Amino acid sequence: MYNVNKVAGGVMDNDLFKKLDGSDGIWELRTLYNGLQYRLLAFWDEQEKRLVVATHGFVKKTWKVPAKEIKKAEQLRKKYYESK
Repeated sequence: MYNVNKVAGGVMDNDLFKKLDGSDGIWELRTLYNGLQYRLLAFWDEQEKRLVVATHGFVKKTWKVPAKEIKKAEQLRKKYYESK
């Protein structure tokens, strides 16, 4: 929660929160806890401008974010906008 609160407070540190290359507007929030790399995938609500919607999280075991995780986030983003 420390890093989530840091980003929520306006800190735009690319080591913590960055847009994923090759994704459709998906961002990655990175954090390390007890030796494990945790990732939350999220997107900006284009209408609210200040709202970041977290789609899901996972423990990262490889250097790159797995394509299936990005696809899942993109599908959840699509569902979010369809339900608005």
